[in-house]
Amino acid sequence: MRTIDEAIIESVKKRPVSFTVRTDLMKEARALRLNTSRAAEAGIEAAVKKAKEDAWLSENKAAIEAYNERIARSGTLLKPIWLSE
Repeated sequence: MRTIDEAIIESVKKRPVSFTVRTDLMKEARALRLNTSRAAEAGIEAAVKKAKEDAWLSENKAAIEAYNERIARSGTLLKPIWLSE
């Protein structure tokens, strides 16, 4: 059985990868003294998050539409307090 610390370490392991990047972009990043590995990782992380969000919305589109239709037809079950007068 793994400990929590071992699970955290496993989830953040890094490995070297190779990919191509526009030379003008790399030149500018180096001139600005950016950590290009961190920048690439952040960009990949953002792309993965966006792809997961898009997939979730696509998978749940029918349920979201049904919910919105019910709200439009019947309103919410409870009236929000800020609408009370």
